[in-house]
Amino acid sequence: MLSESDFQVNQLLDILRAKLLKRGIEGASLDVPDEFVHSGKTWYVEAKLKQGIESAVQKKIVKLIKDSKLKVQAQIQGEEIRVTGKSRDDLQSVMALVRGGDLGQPFQFKNFRD
Repeated sequence: MLSESDFQVNQLLDILRAKLLKRGIEGASLDVPDEFVHSGKTWYVEAKLKQGIESAVQKKIVKLIKDSKLKVQAQIQGEEIRVTGKSRDDLQSVMALVRGGDLGQPFQFKNFRD
């Protein structure tokens, strides 16, 4: 994003977060650096969307699931974590556990089947 002042860059970021929220994407999934770049008369910032789960966060999630003593198995597959279990209630409790954990990024859950 490019603008003439840092205040306008902040306003553009707020607009972007609002548009993302309307599309169902949380603002925390946007990776914005703390410092804006100032070059001549313009300010700019390069904001990136987080895709996938970093390996350190993946390990924390798997440890969190195993420490919960639920009857599910968690596997790391690339940038995703696959959780399998017999009971739908166990899977829903894992989803609530991951959402409730302070892991620094939002999560999406897909392919939920019996």
